[in-house]
Amino acid sequence: MYLRRLRKHWNSAAAVLIVGLALTAVAHTPSATKAGAANPPAAKTVPAYWLVASDGGIFSFGGAQFYGSTGNITLNKPIVGMASTHNGLGYWLVASDGGIFSYGDAQFYGSTGNITLNQPIVGMAATPDGNGYWLVAADGGIFSFGDAQFYGSTGNIILNKPIIGMVAASNGGGYFLVASDGGTFSFGAAPYDGSLGGVPLKNPIAAVAATPGDTGYWFSDTVGSVTAFGQASYYGSAPAPLNRPIVGMAEAPGTGAFVGASYPSGSYGYDVSKYQMNWNASPPCTSGLPAGDHDISIVEVDGGVDPDPGSGNSVDYPNPCLAVEGSWAGGGLNLYTFLDNVGPASGLLCSTASDCYSIGYNAGIHAFNDATTAGLNTGVTWWLDVEGAKSYWSTSTADNAETVMGAIAALHNTEGVADVGIYASPANWNGIVGDYQPSVPYWMADYVSDPSGPGSCADYANWNAKEQLPSGPLEVVQYNSADGEDDDYAC
Repeated sequence: MYLRRLRKHWNSAAAVLIVGLALTAVAHTPSATKAGAANPPAAKTVPAYWLVASDGGIFSFGGAQFYGSTGNITLNKPIVGMASTHNGLGYWLVASDGGIFSYGDAQFYGSTGNITLNQPIVGMAATPDGNGYWLVAADGGIFSFGDAQFYGSTGNIILNKPIIGMVAASNGGGYFLVASDGGTFSFGAAPYDGSLGGVPLKNPIAAVAATPGDTGYWFSDTVGSVTAFGQASYYGSAPAPLNRPIVGMAEAPGTGAFVGASYPSGSYGYDVSKYQMNWNASPPCTSGLPAGDHDISIVEVDGGVDPDPGSGNSVDYPNPCLAVEGSWAGGGLNLYTFLDNVGPASGLLCSTASDCYSIGYNAGIHAFNDATTAGLNTGVTWWLDVEGAKSYWSTSTADNAETVMGAIAALHNTEGVADVGIYASPANWNGIVGDYQPSVPYWMADYVSDPSGPGSCADYANWNAKEQLPSGPLEVVQYNSADGEDDDYAC
């Protein structure tokens, strides 16, 4: 990492909808019966989520409870969506013909199961009091049941992409519809915290769910890769490969437990770049890698700043030792790429929010392609190395945040990487991006606390109390060590 280089040289359940992830999703044995006997969650809960697959299998994230599924029922039509009850102690599943399946304390208020539909049902949302729900069809047509009110639809609009789901306002005074390209359509008093309408997507959006109080929402694509907006927290994506595609999701009360961390807590290891090796020797990249045992192996893909003022790229140098270091990493491989928007020869590479976003987006695509060319597994967790406020970033923290947003969108949404996190020093992060707090995993560079991995993990609480850090889980710390390597520990 560059932070360590500077120190050395001159002292950052889904329901069954999805299905698949490197580590454990909280999946439960499907039940054909209505299950209301599950223990209620603890009194202190946080907004979590379920994912549901087209066979009705349920995946839980963030500690969400399981209340039953259609996983072992022969369905007339596939499941396409779900919604949770007002207290999170139950949920509904809806099939493409509008048939409703109720679990926990969810009540039945009607369906379109016996109606001939112009377009299939694709999603649903519940009213705030749980005494009704809406169903939405692929053309944006709305069907209201119970105390659900009608606020409008896209039924008579020619859509670029079909509707895949909907979210209701927390006061019941409106809703917004989401299309498969991530675009949104609002009716009544519906919240808006962003969309993916202009981002090229590897997989279409398939599901959406909102947090309580209209503070944010989540999108999931067909493989269960989850994107958080507003104040919604990220708790993980579905494991791969899935038996069936993700088709829906719902908010749930949970514990906040993250699903799918790259490494088990207590793991040790290293991060490496070309600077660990004899990269400029002849032949290059033959020595210098850490010799110790390692479960953590985080490898630099692109690093250094492009010296060509006319190239338009901020990060254009693939690690010349990438293939060698990828082989050394083995099963503990994660990847990182150095990010910036200032070149030493050209000065500012961007001066508007849109241009800075493009710099980050292009850097993410470039790094992914370089890793692919080197023959590495690009489906592992990626990290964005954000550091060097005075050397590699503009004076506009808002523009710098756009660069980071662009890189996250490139890797997560366009290339389909499930988990994209931030590597940064907690003392420097806000000086680069201001108050931007992406809900993504955090890899913290911490050199000032007790020189041990656990000591740096403990030091996180002190930093988090005074800084606005990435709001996803703290997964890894880079810490002081006596061996001269870039040592890492999984919290």
